[in-house]
Parts: sequence; C-alpha cells; structure tokens
Amino acid sequence: MEKIIPVYDVEKERKEILNAFRGLLRSVKDRSKEDTRLIRKAFDLALEAHKDVRRKSGEPYIYHPIAVARICAEEMGLDSPAIVCALLHDTVEDTYITLEDIEDMFGAKSRRIINGLTKIPEIFDENSSIQAENFRKMILTISDDFRVVLIKLADRLHNMRTLGSMAPEKQLKIASETKFLYAPLAHRFGLYSVKTELEDLSLKYCEPEIYAQIETNLKSTQDVRARFIRRFMSPIRENLLQEGYVFEIKARTKSISSIWRKMQSKEIAFEEVFDVFAIRIILETPLELEKQDCWRIYSIVTDYYQPSPERLRDWISTPRANGYESLHTTVMSPQGRWVEVQIRSKRMDEIAEKGLAAHYKYKESKSDESKFDRWISEVRDLLENNDSNALDFINEFKLNLFNDEIYIFTPKGELRVLPFGATILDFAYDIHTDIGDKCIGAKVNNRLMPLSYQLKNGDQLEIITSAKQKPNEDWLKFVVSARAKQKIKASLNDEIKNIAQDGKEILERKFKQFNVKMLSENITFLEKHFGLPSATELYFRIAKGKIEVSKLRELDVINGLFVSKKEQGVKPKAHDAASINSHGIDIKKDTIIIGDDFKGFDYQLSKCCNPIPGDKVFGFITISQGIKIHRTNCPNSVQLMSKFAYRCLKAQWKSQQLVERIAAIKIVGIDGIGLVNKLTDIISKENNINMKSISFDTNDGVFEGHIKVLVLDTNHLEQLTQKFEEVEGVQKVIRWDTEDEIVL
Repeated sequence: MEKIIPVYDVEKERKEILNAFRGLLRSVKDRSKEDTRLIRKAFDLALEAHKDVRRKSGEPYIYHPIAVARICAEEMGLDSPAIVCALLHDTVEDTYITLEDIEDMFGAKSRRIINGLTKIPEIFDENSSIQAENFRKMILTISDDFRVVLIKLADRLHNMRTLGSMAPEKQLKIASETKFLYAPLAHRFGLYSVKTELEDLSLKYCEPEIYAQIETNLKSTQDVRARFIRRFMSPIRENLLQEGYVFEIKARTKSISSIWRKMQSKEIAFEEVFDVFAIRIILETPLELEKQDCWRIYSIVTDYYQPSPERLRDWISTPRANGYESLHTTVMSPQGRWVEVQIRSKRMDEIAEKGLAAHYKYKESKSDESKFDRWISEVRDLLENNDSNALDFINEFKLNLFNDEIYIFTPKGELRVLPFGATILDFAYDIHTDIGDKCIGAKVNNRLMPLSYQLKNGDQLEIITSAKQKPNEDWLKFVVSARAKQKIKASLNDEIKNIAQDGKEILERKFKQFNVKMLSENITFLEKHFGLPSATELYFRIAKGKIEVSKLRELDVINGLFVSKKEQGVKPKAHDAASINSHGIDIKKDTIIIGDDFKGFDYQLSKCCNPIPGDKVFGFITISQGIKIHRTNCPNSVQLMSKFAYRCLKAQWKSQQLVERIAAIKIVGIDGIGLVNKLTDIISKENNINMKSISFDTNDGVFEGHIKVLVLDTNHLEQLTQKFEEVEGVQKVIRWDTEDEIVL
C-alpha cells in the first residue's frame, strides 16, 4: 500500500505562527523594549531550530514552545526571562542548538534554566527509571531557580492539552505520570488552576468513560445550578453594595477529578455530591484591611445563612504552606443544601490562581518567603542524600508535596506546618536532626506521649531526648514526612556501612580460602545469586550471619571467577526480570495477547485488581514473578506507569477465548430477612455463575457484602450487578479491588 504524504499550506501556517507569537507578546505584561527584543530573538531562534519538525498532530512544532510560553505569561504571570526560556526549552534536547549557544546569546541564567529542562539521554540499565531520573534532574534546579519547575509544569500542561494525538498506551503512561507527580507539584507551588486541569486531563485519559459521564452530568445540571446561585447570592450582594464594598462574585464548579475522588471516597453517586460548586467573594481592599474586611463579609454571609462550625477554615490568619490565603465557610441554604463560600481579597485570589509567581510579586518582607524557602531547604536536604536512587528520591520527594496539613506549636508558641498523619518523630526531625535522632517521646499538651503518637491540629509539643537513644528501622513505620524518613535512613545507612565493612573482611578471607578472586565481577555475581540490590547489602547480611559464606564452596569457579548455570548451557528462569528484558522484548512494539504464549515467558493476572475480558489492561514486568497483567484503572496502575513505564507492555484479550475469571463485587444496603439468600439465588440460578467466596458484615442495620464470582467478561459481570441492584434493600453495587500487596 502506497504511503500518503500529507500536503501542508506552508504560507497559511507561517501567518498563523506569526499571529500566535503576537498573541504571546500581548500576554507578557510590563515588558520593556529590551524584553521584547530578547523574546523576539528567542522566537526567531526556536522557529529556525524547529523549522523541519512537526508534532504527532501534524502541526509545526513551534506551536508547542509558543503555547508553553503563553501559559507561563498568562496563567502563571512569569517574567520575560522565563518566557525566553519557555520558547527555547526544547532546542538543546531536540536540535543542533547547544547550551553554550544559549549562554552566548541569552546569558548564564538562561543556560541553567534550559539545562534543568533538558532531558537525560536514555542510556540506563533495565533497573532504572528514565522518568524518575529526568524528574530528579529538574528538581535539582529548584533551589537555584524555581522558574525551571514552573516552565516544566507549563510544558506538561500543554502536552496534556494535546495528548489526543498520541497512541492510547502512551496517553496512559503520560497521564499516570502527570497525576502521580506533576499535579501534586503544581499544588505545592500554589498553582490551583494548573493542578486542577492536570488532574482533570489525567482522568480524561485514564478513565475516559467516567470523565465523560461526570462532564455530561455537570452540563445537564448547569442551568439549575446557575438559578440556585443567583437566588442564594441575591441578599448578600445587596448587603455588600449597601456597605460600599467593591467586590466580584464567582461560582466555581468543583473539578471533574475532585468530584470523582469524592464519589470514590464516600462511595456515592454523582447526585449525592452536594458540594459540586463553591461561591467565591473577591474583595478589592488595601492590604492592611484585608483580614478585618474578610471577616466582616463572613459576618454578613452568616447573617443570612446558618454556618457549619466544623467546616470553617481560616487560611488568612495561618496561610497554607504553598502561600494560599482565604476564609472558607460552609452554610446551609433555605433549600436544605450545604454551600461553600470562599472569601478573599484580590491579592489572595491572584496568589491562589498563579501561585508562587504572584506570591513573589506581592511579597513585602522576608518573612513572607520563609515557608517556601523552608520547603526549598528540605528539598535541598533530600538532594544531598546521594545514597538514594532516583525512584527512592521520587517517593521521598512526593511526601513533600502533601495536600493536607496540620499546624503544631513549639513550647514557645512557634508555629510548624506538618503533613496530615505526622507523629512526634516527624515534629522532632522538623526541629533538628539531632533532636530527632535522640527523641524518646514528648509532652503533648502537657501529657506524656510515645514517639508514634499521631499529632492533631493545634497540639503543643515539648520533645524529650536521651543521649543513649538512636534511630532504628521501626521508626520508618511511623513517620510520614520526607525529611524524617530521609534523616532516619541516613542514620541507619551509616550504621549499616560500618557493619558491612566487617562483612566485607569476612568475605575477603573466605574468597582467599576458596581461591576466588576479590573482583567486582564476583561481587556482582553474588548480588544476583542472592537477589540483593547492592554490594553493601551483601556484606551486611554476611556480617549478620544471614548468608552462610561456607556454602560459597558449592558454587562453580573457573580461574578464580564464579560461573553461572546460564554460561554452562542451563536455560534461564522465565521469571527473572533481567532475562525478560534481555530476550528480545520490545516495550514499545510488543503486545501480550492474553491466552497465547508470549515469547516463552510466564504471565499471570494480578490479584490486586482481578482483570477480566473486556477490561482495558497492560502487562508489567516484575523483578521475580514474571509478567503481571493489571487493569489500566487498577489502584496501582498510576504508580506503575508513572515510575516504571520502561517495564510496562501493551496487552489485550484473545477475542475468541471464553474462560471464567475471578471478579470481586462489594454490595452495600439495608439489612433484611433472607437478603443473602436472594443474592446467592441470583448467582447460582439466574446467571449460572460459580461463586468463589462470600462474606457479609452487618452494623446497625446496614450490611456490607464482599463476593468473588467467576465470570466470562465485563458484560457478564454487568448483567450480574444489574440483577443485584434490583434486589430490595440493596443501595450500591460496585467492583471491588482486593488489598493484595503489589508485586514489583
């Protein structure tokens, strides 16, 4: 078949590119003539460098850097130097332009920013994650210039907006990575609208049916919401005008991803999500009057509607760690519906929408930047821990992107912000590493509490220390902050290294006894033989007596080197990750057809999500248990695709194959006589389905049942769940994911 070469209207595209650039210039506020010259220079360079390149959609590549630069200008409020770097962010990675060229034309700072945005070449072994390495490299530049991360977020946002032109499996991997890392990062930088859009777009590609259904529900109820908001705000608006306030009222509809999270966490339908929208009152008032005016408006709102005392949030007196300031209250409307009202100044609103960039614009004293700078110092501490690999770094860094915060006080009344779930140990390490290492407990509100005590908002702590105390491995189980985990690991690693040195000396003596050379090849052989991640772990286990070195004489040795069974003609195990990756599997091209042999390698359905025919699935190469098949909406899929995309394979069901597979269902409802019998009758008689297990718990008249059945596919399962929903007393029937530990 002859390949069709697309024909492009180059002249039309040239005009559109120039119009797009003019639009970018209009969006850059407060630019000088010199700023305009540099932006134009950057545009000309990018245009020339990308002139022969097109995106997957077919459009000229230059549209992408222009769009990224415009997001930086309009949606983040970044300055002209950032716009220049946004225009050039892909030139060094994808074209003939070098970092030296950038420095010569735009200066050393632009070079540093673009270096932070340039990806690491894909030259890693099978155990590394390129995404993790690239993310780590970008984060390295935070303490030097935070604009690197903001430009990267703009880049990711535009890529997500144009993700429709990518292959489905690529969409899933990029969307998962976005949800796992980039949306939390946007939140930490205070970019609410960017974070929300990244989450929504991730959901659109990870769960397209759910996204479309919620979007349809929001559109169908839009007119009803608008009428309700007008009636609700009418008396408040009149009162504010009489008081002489200059204000704006906005109705903010809850994001699709946020609605879906609420539906999942509460296990409710769309119709039962009452806080689908919030009303925002934005006030124009001088900085010195902001606090009192916001509380005055709160008073006016609560004159008309009854507030819920439990749902008052004062982030004006105590701003959130990302700089967010606002006064939130939830009040009851005459129609019996809870409504969230957010009250803030124009300055607070700009910081809430544009985050860090706006925060620095309004900053008036050094104390204003202390929270963010303190977070930067924590990130720097994390980066200085050279022992952790990129994936460990990602896990620990993600802990620093906490959404829910608690506020804790020192004995002298100093306020500390910690992640929700933090313990006394987290607080101790937040004060100082030495205090954390020697902590044995604390007085919490004058009561003695153990290290594992989970702190509550407003607690006041006095840490108790002992010179004899030192960290142990159990401490890692009850700390949640990245700083505490990193400091405990560093302390444990120091101790492990000392013990490992003893183990190394023991091994050297045994090697000499068995005529084995003390070479790196032999150490690597033993690491693989015992399934250990490093030489340090090998030496440590030898020192602790967990590896009997006397048994090394049973291994084959030729000329002082260990020889594997593979080298002696023995076929490698199909379960070994290294053998899977080294035997002709192409992650990008190969597809597992479930039901057929896959190049002689084992694969099995994962127990954490029990995939069945009809589910969208992918394969995941584990370290020691072959290939596992997961649903694309498995609870673990986001983590697997974002951190281990290089181990994910395309997979699909063999269409002709009809094999019963396990599916798990959760049923919730009002308990009644004979209810269990009705449900089991449906399974055994009406659908001729075999049941693997069933369990029911009842509490105050409400039951919750968990059933595992054998079904042919998703249609078969859907028929069964519809029958369950028709039973009187049943309120909810949902697919249930088991809590089996994920296999990596």
